[in-house]
Amino acid sequence: MNALAKLQEIETTLTPLGAEMVGELGVQAQVAFGELTLIAERDAIVNVLTVLKDRFGFHQLLDICGVDFPDREERFEVVYHLLSMTRNARVRVKVTTDEVQPVPSVISVFPCADWFEREAFDMYGMLFSGHPDLRRLLTDYGFQGHPLRKDFPMTGYVEVRYDEEQKRVVYEPVKLTQEYRNFDFLSPWEGADYPAPVLPGDEKAVGSAGSPSGGKV
Repeated sequence: MNALAKLQEIETTLTPLGAEMVGELGVQAQVAFGELTLIAERDAIVNVLTVLKDRFGFHQLLDICGVDFPDREERFEVVYHLLSMTRNARVRVKVTTDEVQPVPSVISVFPCADWFEREAFDMYGMLFSGHPDLRRLLTDYGFQGHPLRKDFPMTGYVEVRYDEEQKRVVYEPVKLTQEYRNFDFLSPWEGADYPAPVLPGDEKAVGSAGSPSGGKV
């Protein structure tokens, strides 16, 4: 069976399952690329995951992740990935939120959601109501901002170094000590326009047939 036929077989199995979930949970469902996705209301997420676990056999919460769409009114999608070993199937559940509206914590349904929700809070600033210990997980104490938001600068705001005089790690505003280099990728043959000679021994090639390696004459 080729990959396309296998994908069609999976979607044929998931489509009636999604229709059953729509009737049971009042959610939206779509099957694409061999995966079933449910779109639920934010305040109903605890009930949705409870029914998926108890009624449909999705007993494993694999991950909670986020997606940031800054142009949307509710910029964040909170995405839950569940696995059913008995059905040999996965389901993705999405809810939307913003920087202010909290999403109900699902620790009561899946205790492993504890660190998943903390990571989403740390990386995106998503809030989870009812979480017993909602604090940063991956970034350092006193870290400002949320690194996976689209509007977070790629260089960050501060840099860390060990100060020999103070004998401790210090935080300082980011300084780009090296100027941005200008690479010329327009010509696949000539490469960047480095001052010649570049490599040891290139000076021997100057004046002979051909150009020094890595440069132009």
